[in-house]
Amino acid sequence: MSSWQPLCHINDIEEGQSKGFELNAQPLFVVRGHQEQREQFFVYRNSCPHLGINLEWQDDQFLDADGQLIQCAMHGALFLIDTGLCIAGPCQGQRLSMIEHRINNGTLEINL
Repeated sequence: MSSWQPLCHINDIEEGQSKGFELNAQPLFVVRGHQEQREQFFVYRNSCPHLGINLEWQDDQFLDADGQLIQCAMHGALFLIDTGLCIAGPCQGQRLSMIEHRINNGTLEINL
């Protein structure tokens, strides 16, 4: 049974930025991609597959310095934004857990 829940308005996250959330005691984060990408929003559980710890090094800081990859603050693992695949670091080949989402009247909703 699906349970769509509002997370934020799409304008709350700027293009090329990330933002952390907690919903139903589950830490999550959203990355808003660039307009040239087919999918503009990517939602993941905030948990590194290596140690299960939160990824960000500061509030809402989930991306590397270039804003091209998701980066774990603990050991520097790097993940593709669009798939969550780890391409470098101790969990290479593993993936972040993506959360089903949709946009409904300008609101980003997730399915928990």
